[in-house]
Amino acid sequence: MREIVVFSGSAHSGLAEQICADLGVELSPVEIHRFSNDCLQVQLQVNCRQRDVYIVQPLVPPTQEHLMELLLMIDAARGASAQQITAVMPHYAYARSDKKDASRISIGGRLVADLLVAAGADRVLTMALHAPQVHGFFSVPVDHLTAIGVLADHFRGTDLTNTVVVSPDLGNAKTATQFARLLGLPVAAGSKQRLADDRVVIDAIVGDVAGKKAIILDDEIATGGSIIELLDRLKDLGCTQAAVACTHGLFAGKAVERLRSHPSITEVISTDTVPRPDGFPELQVSSVSKLFAAAIQRIHDGESVSSLFDGVDPTHAPPQPKLPF
Repeated sequence: MREIVVFSGSAHSGLAEQICADLGVELSPVEIHRFSNDCLQVQLQVNCRQRDVYIVQPLVPPTQEHLMELLLMIDAARGASAQQITAVMPHYAYARSDKKDASRISIGGRLVADLLVAAGADRVLTMALHAPQVHGFFSVPVDHLTAIGVLADHFRGTDLTNTVVVSPDLGNAKTATQFARLLGLPVAAGSKQRLADDRVVIDAIVGDVAGKKAIILDDEIATGGSIIELLDRLKDLGCTQAAVACTHGLFAGKAVERLRSHPSITEVISTDTVPRPDGFPELQVSSVSKLFAAAIQRIHDGESVSSLFDGVDPTHAPPQPKLPF
């Protein structure tokens, strides 16, 4: 069987090293050179011919820089006659640009998907896309992992008496419901309207939160605006305290300051799909490296990836023999 070769860009080499440790393979070196005109050049330092190549690179700030690195690494692997090239993108930043909701607006999620395929990616491995339809932007196979099982494990064994899982918006309510079922908890959701990148309004909470503790679950926290607005609405309705959990903890702008200083927050937990932010020692991080390693091994062996989530996420359940009508 062809050999697994794993490369990493500069976005999150720590996660790539941990994935390789869990896989039992060495992380192969890459040389990235910047010319005087600011152009990048990539050279893969290990033979790729007829190998199964995996390139680990989440799209985190500086996002465009890391995207270009990824495209160049994919192109280099294709030029080196790799048997199969998989772009391992724990965080797909452009997933939030997934619809035309204003005149003459770009749809970056689809464009970046096209760029990856044009560069030579044969498949994509990612986690917690912002919206399910982004999966359909790709013309190559996509393995879409979920971290709700990892996040639920963090709360198992703790006192969950009188606790409710809360989604910041109705779009994330389905995932929050699945997460709540893993913990045997009720679920609530906010009705959110986004006014700007860092300004949101939550005008209602659907569900009973009065006198309860909350676990706020979101796919991504960037500036923290949605979380702070939700916490204020929960407090107005009599919610006593809240833990905050997310898959992609970007914590951009004033997010760290906002979350550290808010009196209602008991803890913040994220996964390591993106690098840990500076100045946030209280942040608890659960690793998803074992999930990515297991998925890579299953892709390499031609086995089911969705079976990793049996009993975790019904989205990945075996297909029904007959569609219900």
